[in-house]
Amino acid sequence: MSTLYTAIATANGREGRAASSDQRLDVALSTPKEMGGSGEGTNPEQLFAAGYAACFASALQLIGRKQKVDVSEASVTAEVGLVSEGKGFSLAVTLRVELPDELHGETGTALVEAAHQVCPYSHATRGNIPVNLVVE
Repeated sequence: MSTLYTAIATANGREGRAASSDQRLDVALSTPKEMGGSGEGTNPEQLFAAGYAACFASALQLIGRKQKVDVSEASVTAEVGLVSEGKGFSLAVTLRVELPDELHGETGTALVEAAHQVCPYSHATRGNIPVNLVVE
């Protein structure tokens, strides 16, 4: 196994900043209003949702190329929920994959399932948090 790329970011909590080592990412962080915060910045769940959606869309494009199926019009929306579990917290994810009409049904479902098998975020979450796949 060889590492192709390493992202490095530093944060100091939900109220503060998060920045990447190359300064391409530099965002204000705040607790969501729903959790009693100001909601004036982004939060870890939004960042995770954006990363997972982008990664899954790329995995779907890879599968589409391999299967010679045009998925260029597809989009992925990730919903990341922060879930209270007893004394701690966990995440729950729903991935909503919007496919062109001609890819609905078994073909679309098979493409999404195949993307879920190759997406690095899916690998990282598998068996750790629930991930619900929805083809729209």
